[in-house]
Amino acid sequence: MMITIVFSILVLLAIIVSKQNKHVTVDNDLHQVYRYSTNDNNDNYQAIETEYFRPSNLPILNNKDFRSNFFSQFYGKEPDNITLPSYLLEEPEDTIINYFSVLKQAANPVEGKGTGCGTLGYSRNPYPVAYNFLSSNYQEKLSYDEFLALFENMLHMNLIKVHEVPENESCDGTRYFIEFESIVGSEDFIGHFAYYYGFICMEEEGENYKIGNIHFQGEDYLCAPYHGWNYIGEAVVDITYGNWCSLVEERYETQQDGYVKNIYFKGTDGYEYWIQFFQLTNGKDIEIAQYRKNNNGEWELIKMNPKGCLD
Repeated sequence: MMITIVFSILVLLAIIVSKQNKHVTVDNDLHQVYRYSTNDNNDNYQAIETEYFRPSNLPILNNKDFRSNFFSQFYGKEPDNITLPSYLLEEPEDTIINYFSVLKQAANPVEGKGTGCGTLGYSRNPYPVAYNFLSSNYQEKLSYDEFLALFENMLHMNLIKVHEVPENESCDGTRYFIEFESIVGSEDFIGHFAYYYGFICMEEEGENYKIGNIHFQGEDYLCAPYHGWNYIGEAVVDITYGNWCSLVEERYETQQDGYVKNIYFKGTDGYEYWIQFFQLTNGKDIEIAQYRKNNNGEWELIKMNPKGCLD
């Protein structure tokens, strides 16, 4: 009888301990989510980041962790009364990373669309700070209200690609390609992921580097697999430089490193050519630059317009 009682007590204790351990596990999981906004545990932050804020595991580049104690020094100030610390603007790429890090947890919801929850991140508080990453010249062309409108319905932002590209006629300074993902609101109040790409022109202002111009646009999905050649770099080269301009004698094997796609071909004029593309998250290849090898064996940046061959 005594043995039976002892055995029953042991079983009961095992069940209680099991339930307690399970309860602790649940509490820890919930506490892990809660700690996302309350401490500086970077490993925990990344775990929450991947699980709750993005559909992929592409590296996040805007990873400077600006918390509420950073933004508090700017609360209540108008954009033109904010002066950024110089350390945020020391190099062109640093400025871009810091700019998108400030915007990472900004949210600019619009009426009638949402994600089904209340206040998001730091709400609109980061935008006046981010506006001051723009150069004085750019601010004269783009008011704060116009700047804010660029981010309507964007509720979270992860920068996933930054790459320096050649200058063009619209940019005298250092120019960068960018791609970022965002969570956007919808009329059914379900958050959706959207991807954007574009270009940033950097401008030197005193000892700092600021954004002299920025342009981005949304990426479409399903178009690439359903709508033919102009989404594929190799096909673009074959058709536009080959069929249209009769310039391709032989296209060589494509060389790709991550999202950078380099396509080389021997021209019918005897020169060697190199066309560089960047591949977007939706699979589309965006033409970035054109090069031709000169008589000294060096690649020179050129500017060709294959559409002109159709005239």
